This record gives sequence, structure tokens and C-alpha cells, in this order.
Amino acid sequence: MAELKLCNVTKIFPWANQSEKDKARESQNPQFTEEGVIAVKDFSVEVADREFIVLVGPSGCGKSTTLRMIAGLEDPDEGEIFIGGENVIGVAPKKRDISMVFQNYALFPHMTVYENMAFGLKMRKVSKDIIDRKVREAAEILGLTEYLGRKPKALSGGQRQRVAIGRAIVREPKLFLMDEPLSNLDAKLRNQMRAEIIKLRKKLDTTFVYVTHDQTEAMTLGDRIIIMKDGFVQQIGTPKEIFEHPANLFVAGFIGLPQMNLFPARLIRKDNEYSVLIGGVIFPLSQKTNEALLAKNSPDRDITLGVRPEHLFVSEKGIPAEVELCEMMGSSHHIHVTFDGNEAVVVIPAIEDHGLSSGDKIRLSFDGAKAHLFGGDGKNLI
Repeated sequence: MAELKLCNVTKIFPWANQSEKDKARESQNPQFTEEGVIAVKDFSVEVADREFIVLVGPSGCGKSTTLRMIAGLEDPDEGEIFIGGENVIGVAPKKRDISMVFQNYALFPHMTVYENMAFGLKMRKVSKDIIDRKVREAAEILGLTEYLGRKPKALSGGQRQRVAIGRAIVREPKLFLMDEPLSNLDAKLRNQMRAEIIKLRKKLDTTFVYVTHDQTEAMTLGDRIIIMKDGFVQQIGTPKEIFEHPANLFVAGFIGLPQMNLFPARLIRKDNEYSVLIGGVIFPLSQKTNEALLAKNSPDRDITLGVRPEHLFVSEKGIPAEVELCEMMGSSHHIHVTFDGNEAVVVIPAIEDHGLSSGDKIRLSFDGAKAHLFGGDGKNLI
């Protein structure tokens, strides 16, 4: 078991030729620099022993590169990486006492499940008795005992992924690294394997670093989540912290299904009380929000107002809006509406008979305690 610490880790992939560099100068991509493409910039985090931390973000944000640097498959250009208190910069991957589970399983097709799971231990010249015990213990944990004699081609996608995880388990490493291990599975298998990983984590009680682009995986698996964009960390926090208090507009729009509604609005201060003006209607803010804004002496200003779909509701008073579309999503209805050139989604529990249809005129309201306020720089004002 081990703590993990990354200190100001940076990785830049240099341009392959002058032509690429010239094209980059014309691009507005913030990851393109004179030196090359920024994969990861000034990444710092401390992961506690036995913590399950998830790196999440869109493709190209730097999460897999970060994982590869932890594993030793990539060398950072700057910064330090500590595993169990030891600086592992320059240490070969096989000497870092880590196990990595890849997206594509990386199983040997000519070997049985048993042989695949035993392979790493054989390379380390572990005795046959110990190999057999560890493989069978891991197979029991993962429900693979009856498949030990099969080849990978005879297994389902979920079973193959369990074999890949089993191969990592038998090594009993300080640190488990998982790089989008469920992305090749269909939705049903992803749900099943996500539950299996949660159970596995409780049984192994070790440190996990998990990479995904799927926010559902991030929210359900992680003790803490690291959200990345364009090589930079946007926010680190528990799922609850990130959902309830997103640090900026990117995080607000990235976390949550459906994503948070974001509207242009006006923050108004009157007699030391704040409210927001949107759609011609003024909504008072909560006491907690008022206190935070007063502490910063926030002036009247144009802002971006964020309200999650489940926090918008139809009321007798509020913003005049028109229903565009009603979607039945099983446990809830998603009502798509428009007002003043803005689009919004309202989530209503399926047990409520909303009686709405396309073209209906309604009014929208929300509780000021559920409002998120973002300034011109995109950062949360609170």
C-alpha cells in the first residue's frame, strides 16, 4: 500500500517538424505552444494510502498521459512523482511496484486465463505454489474460477476485463492504475463491471488511480475526482463537492446529466441583499450566498447563472417560456424549453403528471439556494 504524490508535473510533446509548428502558431488551441503540445501542465496532487482517485475529462485533456507518467511509461519534462515516499523519476516501470489495467485488456490470445494471470509472477520467478495460490484466490474474488482453462477468445468482454484485473491483483502491488478499463464494453456490462470494481476495491483495500471520460464512473467510483481540461487541472474534490460547488463553467457543464443549464443574467445588489435578474424576472438569492457575496463586496455585474435541470420547476410566477419537446426517460421527464433566445432542460419525476406538450406556454422558477453564479472569467463567484 502506498501514498502517491505528484508535484508540478509537466509533459510537453515536441513538434515533429517545422510545418506542424507553423500551423500551431495559427491555431487558437491553448495547448499549442512554441515548444510543442502541452499534454499536462503543473499537475499537483496528494493521494492518500487506500484512496480511490479518478481522473476525468474529455479526450486529449491529459489524463492518460498523467497515468502513464505515474506508471513510468512516459517521463515528465518537469516535476516529481513519489510512490510510497520514494521519488520514482528515472525508476523503471517494473521497479515501481504498480499494476496497470489497460483499455484493450492486453491479454495473450494463445494463453489460458490461468496462464495470463500467472504470467507476471512467472517473469518474477515466483514459486509455482505461490503462483497457483494467488491466481486461484484472484479468480475466486473475480468469479473466474470456472474459466481458468479457457482462452480469451472464449470469453465475453466483461470476463476478459476481469482477467486483466486479475492479472494485476496477483502481483499485490502498492498501486493500481486503470486506464479507461470499461470503455470497450456495452452499457449493461459497464454497469456490471463498475459494481464489480466497487466490490473489488473494498476487498483489496489498496490505492487506485482510475482514468475515464465517463462522468458516471467518476462520480460512483471515486473518493475524490480530478477534472482535467487542455492539460490543466480544473478542480479536485469529492463527487459531492464537485457536483454542488463546481469551480468554473467547464466543470459545471461537464458534471451532471443532463448538464447544468447556463444562462446570461445580471447580479443585482440592493440594501446589502443580492438577487439575479433573468428573463425580466428578479430572483432573490439565499442567505449563505448573500453572505459570501457581501464578504467579497461583489458589485452589480453581468454573470452566467447556472441551474441544474432538477432544480428548475414550472410555477405560476417566473420566467415566461415555451415548451419545445417532452422526453420520457423512464424515471423522469426531460422538458426542453426556450425563453429569450435561451434553451433549458427541466427534469420532472415520472410519478408527476406534468401534462405538458410542445408549444405550451409556461413559467419557470428556481430556488435561489440552488443557483450557481459565474463571473466573466468563468470562475464560481462563491
